[in-house]
This record gives sequence, C-alpha cells and structure tokens, in this order.
Amino acid sequence: MSIAFIGLGNMGGPMARNLAAAGLKVSGFDIAARVPVGVKAAASVAEAVNGAETIITMLPDGGTLRAVATEAIPAARTGACFVDCSTVEVENARAVALKAEAAGLLPLDAPVSGGTGGATAGTLTFMVGGSELAFGKVKPLFDIMGRKAVHCGGPGNGQAAKICNNMILGATMIATCEAFVLADRLGLDRQAMFDVVSTSSGYSWSMNAYCPAPGIGPNSPSDNDYRPGFSADLMLKDLRLSQCAAETVGADTPMGRAATELYRGFVEREGGAGKDFSAMLPRFEARTRES
Repeated sequence: MSIAFIGLGNMGGPMARNLAAAGLKVSGFDIAARVPVGVKAAASVAEAVNGAETIITMLPDGGTLRAVATEAIPAARTGACFVDCSTVEVENARAVALKAEAAGLLPLDAPVSGGTGGATAGTLTFMVGGSELAFGKVKPLFDIMGRKAVHCGGPGNGQAAKICNNMILGATMIATCEAFVLADRLGLDRQAMFDVVSTSSGYSWSMNAYCPAPGIGPNSPSDNDYRPGFSADLMLKDLRLSQCAAETVGADTPMGRAATELYRGFVEREGGAGKDFSAMLPRFEARTRES
C-alpha cells in the first residue's frame, strides 16, 4: 500500500516511521520537521499524495487541516482514503470530510490517544469517524501505528470521542493533583494514598497509569521533572475544543469549563507552558486556599 503522510512532527514522524518500518511505501511532507528514516521526502503536499492509496495527516489545528486538504484533495487519486489524525474542531472535521467525499475520496477523522510515547511505540488508540468501508480499508494501518482503533460512527465522531475523553482526563488530573496536596497537608503519606485510591473507588487513569506524584506508581513524566508526554499546552487546546463543541450544541459542562480555565491560567500565566499536564501537582503545592 502506498501512503502519503502530511505532518511529520512529534506525533506524525514516529507514526510515519512505523508504517515505513512495516514495509509500506511512505511519502512524507512537512514544512519544518525532518523526514523520518524510511520515508521518501516530497517537495509539496500535492507531490506526496500523488498516486497514494491512503493519505494521512497529523496537523496542529483546524485551519492548517483545511489548508492542507485544499491542496491535497485535488491531487489525490479517486477512491483514496483521506485519514486525518489531528485533533481539531468537529465542524472542521466534517467540512473536510464533505469536500473529500465530493471529490471521490473516503474520509476518516481519526484523532489519537497515547501521546508521543504511544506514537513511537506503536501503541496509540484511534477514535475514528467515517464510513465503515473506509474504516475497514485503513484498519491494517491503524494496527501498525496503534493497538486499538474504535469506529465511533459518522464523520466528526472521532473528534467528538477525543474531546469528550480529554475533557474527562483534564478534570480527573486536576482532581488527582488536588487530592495529593490535600493528603500532604493532612499528614497522609503519598504511597499510602496511592495504595488506597488506586484500588478503590477513586481509581482513574490519571492516578493509576500517569500518577502526577514523583516516585509513586508506574514511571510517568512526574519522575522526569514533568517533561511532557502530553503537554499542558495540548491539554488546554483539547479542553478549549470541548468547550467550543459544548457551546455549539448547548451542553452544560461546568467541570469541563472549570478545567479549561485552570489549564488556561497554568499555561498562560503560571509557567505551565512546555510542561506535562500532570505538572498541575506542583502548581497546587505552591498555593493555598486563599491564593
């Protein structure tokens, strides 16, 4: 299978490399990032997608997706699958899907969970919106780049699943960090708290798999001075997308709104930019109830 991969940054680069390592023919393009080993460098989006059976994009935002789609769709072969793995607004995903379908392509929105570690290890989870036909064609590629792919329904539903998932993640990470600080101030040992919560009703991915307290639970960014596996900046982006979607459909999401505001302050005013999203723990440690 011939593949065009547009967007070869921290996520797209390892994903493209894994496809090439599996023996697939991969042509790649990025305006800045280095083309991975095994991937053939293209001089433009149009050159990369020319003749490709599947086009995969991993881009920073909806505006960039629309711009790339405008260049890629006319150059693509009829019947090719157009798979966007970016995390963007549901409306942008659906607008691009309509344009792709009108040009005779098979579109999928397939945002991922698992961060840069999952992209490198090939253990991502894909949340996929689009037709069952397109999903079936691309599923072997998802199996190379990840360990799970869930078909969530029609166009845009992959993005919907991603922003709902990350709204939960942002809120639970904040609650987990708050609880550790409260435990500290009540004199409760962090390991004892972890041993109780991780096997009790407070169980969560934020606690059990990605514990924000250094030296507690499995190895996580907190054990590496909060160098990002999933940055606070990206969490803020996803939370903003969730609130944009909530406003569009009239959904009441007070916890999601509160998490968005906390991460906005953390990233924009409190030194959280460039740190892992679990670095909320030292943020709360430095504060009091009145501050």
